[in-house]
Amino acid sequence: MPSCATIINILEKFAPKNLAFDWDNTGLQLGDYNKEVNKILIVLTVTEDVIDYALNNGFEMIIAHHPLIFKPLKAIRKDLTIGRVIYKAIQKDLVIYSAHTNLDVAKDGVNDVLAQLLGLEKVEVLRETYTEPLKKITVFVPEGYEDKIIEAMGNAGAGFIGKYSNCTFKIRGEGTFKPEEGANPFIGKIGKLEKVNEFRIETIAPQSRVKNIISAMLKIHPYEEVAYDVYPLDNEGEKYGIGRVGYLSQEMPLEDFALLVKNKLNVSNLKVVGELSKIVKKVAVCGGSGSDLINAAIFKNADVFVTGDVKYHDALDAFMQGIAVIDAGHSATEKVVLNKIKEHVEKSLCEINQKAFIEVLIEKEIFNYV
Repeated sequence: MPSCATIINILEKFAPKNLAFDWDNTGLQLGDYNKEVNKILIVLTVTEDVIDYALNNGFEMIIAHHPLIFKPLKAIRKDLTIGRVIYKAIQKDLVIYSAHTNLDVAKDGVNDVLAQLLGLEKVEVLRETYTEPLKKITVFVPEGYEDKIIEAMGNAGAGFIGKYSNCTFKIRGEGTFKPEEGANPFIGKIGKLEKVNEFRIETIAPQSRVKNIISAMLKIHPYEEVAYDVYPLDNEGEKYGIGRVGYLSQEMPLEDFALLVKNKLNVSNLKVVGELSKIVKKVAVCGGSGSDLINAAIFKNADVFVTGDVKYHDALDAFMQGIAVIDAGHSATEKVVLNKIKEHVEKSLCEINQKAFIEVLIEKEIFNYV
């Protein structure tokens, strides 16, 4: 049975917390990292109904997109909804975890799933929010161990440049060292200066993977004390951001595209801004509330922008600037990611020979349409 910490580690490899916006509150909201979890519930939003469902059905952990605790709490009162929800969760030792804007930004997160669902091709980030810093890792290895070290570091995430993996450079040289009293040298004798044929191996790595790469290297390296260096680089790493923009495989009238969105997102209705006869080809998307990205969509020359929670004056501004907007609703444009989370956690647990029962719960839409 996996621990809460194991599940969180899986989630934060999928949607790293450093991708979240500064104003956000992601991560463990309630609960114990060390608690073992057998049943996990995945939801968009933690409501009192969700808590009751989880408790009545034996779930020990809830993974939510929206944070339960978003703004600082000045009091936890049972006569208020948020306080009542927190009381119920704590009393039953329920773990609640949130992946919010980091899941929006992450690869295969909310916006990638939304873009894929709508059939977009040649997809790129709509607005960049984070560039992964890169590091140069250099390690000195005795002759005969260089291939094992390169393989271990590559498997841990080092040496990726564009579409190429296991990118390294090695230089043959001579290493010197003298084992002092108390040392247990792999090569050489105590008190004697040794000269060893070694390789200097260099590779590049994203900052977020450096610790794992060094750990993998140290497990394979034969030396008792390993000489290695980590250097900062000015090279730009992988770019992450909010929203996506791409192309339909075939252009179509706005009305037909709106019907496609309605069908793919399984919504009963949506709002459309723009002439229905307008031909659309390039599409921008942002799950949830994306009105503040309308100008980014215009800058990217998108014909239409799909999002939720569009206010009247934002819609009017978009109309005046000639870009069509489809408001398909906040939850409809975000809940598409829930099954992706389930698939990722299940696959990751399988890789470490663990498993848990995982269910996706689609909460009842809070808006009724008559």
